[in-house]
Amino acid sequence: MRSKRNFLQSAFVCVAAFLAAATASAEVASDWAEGHYSRTRLIGGGGLIGVELELPEGWKTYWRYPGEAGGVAPSFDWSKSSNLESAEVLYPAPLRMSDAGGETIGYKGSVTFPVRLKAKDPAKPIDVRLGLEYGVCKDICIPAEAQLALTLPANSDAETSEPLIAAMSRIPATPDARRENDPLIKRVTPELAGDKPRIVIEAQIPGGTDGVDAFVDAPGGFYVPLPKQIAASPDGTVTFEVDLSRDVDVADFKGKPLTATVVSGSGQSQMTFSLE
Repeated sequence: MRSKRNFLQSAFVCVAAFLAAATASAEVASDWAEGHYSRTRLIGGGGLIGVELELPEGWKTYWRYPGEAGGVAPSFDWSKSSNLESAEVLYPAPLRMSDAGGETIGYKGSVTFPVRLKAKDPAKPIDVRLGLEYGVCKDICIPAEAQLALTLPANSDAETSEPLIAAMSRIPATPDARRENDPLIKRVTPELAGDKPRIVIEAQIPGGTDGVDAFVDAPGGFYVPLPKQIAASPDGTVTFEVDLSRDVDVADFKGKPLTATVVSGSGQSQMTFSLE
């Protein structure tokens, strides 16, 4: 009986060690690059990489659209990479941040931007070279930059690493990929007639409306006013309004895909729409 027990214990230890080694082999990471009140690195595993950015207490960085009060959206230059056909940067759900300068959109503490990579030759490693520019802010916004490098092995069957799984869980879901706890964006309605053109966003929030917020951004860096919540219903439906009547030329948005993002305490969703 003792020998059987020892055998099972040894087998358990071997399996645990194998799983730990498999997990470790699926993860690769670059060295940290120290920046102005920040540090950055690349992490990888399973055909994805993540651009990880850490900030000290009280500092923030910005979303793809920094908001009304300015800021520096991150910029990703992959042009020095080898065997890389395309890189799609994904943006985690952001926060609305208010200070004396106004309202901005971004992140505090730390954030990881997942990146979907496509190799020119899938049988070969991807030599990733990233020129990253971003903004960090406490009282004023300061531009920062980093040069990051990572070789991603040619192994499309590798499992995605846990840090990247966690980062992907923060990406707003499109309507066809919505998860149970994500907000249900019921409709986005442009109302452009009259003297107060606006965009109305209606979303139903599973699990309560605490922490619910909405953002709208347009390609090309066009200014879009931050949405304001104007109604909430007992069934968890909230309504936001984007006022286009001031400081906005609606013609700038015609024919362009805009994105509405709704975040809550339990999930995040997005929907692309047009003013036409």
